[in-house]
Amino acid sequence: MSKATIKTAKGDMSVEFFDADAPNTVANFTKLAKQGFYDGLSFHRVINDFVIQGGCPQGTGSGGPGWKIKCETGGGNQRHDRGVLSMAHAGKDTGGSQFFICHSRNNTAHLDRMHTCFGKVVKGLEVIDAIKAGDKIVSITVDE
Repeated sequence: MSKATIKTAKGDMSVEFFDADAPNTVANFTKLAKQGFYDGLSFHRVINDFVIQGGCPQGTGSGGPGWKIKCETGGGNQRHDRGVLSMAHAGKDTGGSQFFICHSRNNTAHLDRMHTCFGKVVKGLEVIDAIKAGDKIVSITVDE
């Protein structure tokens, strides 16, 4: 299982990826992270008891890396629970770099099998609650 650390000014989140369930999504995210794509980008969308969302180079929710990836919603681990990382998109197969992390299951069940779950925060869950709109991703380090 591959892993990463999302560093923010509010603390670090340790992530374990769902390599077997969403291999292309994990590969896309880790490729961007290794290139430093996410460094300095903001969490532009924060909705209490729902999600924190980042990964837009414009900081508006309208941008991406210049390509789109297919959704991988047919495998296991496709449940939007607390701490789950999932790909944001503007419709099926339109994701690229934007991702969100779920605050809780309370308001995210309707996203199951609509958005690709590709990992989960396993340490630093309290950071999710501390993030505010505009807070930056310092870096994302992928553990090899």
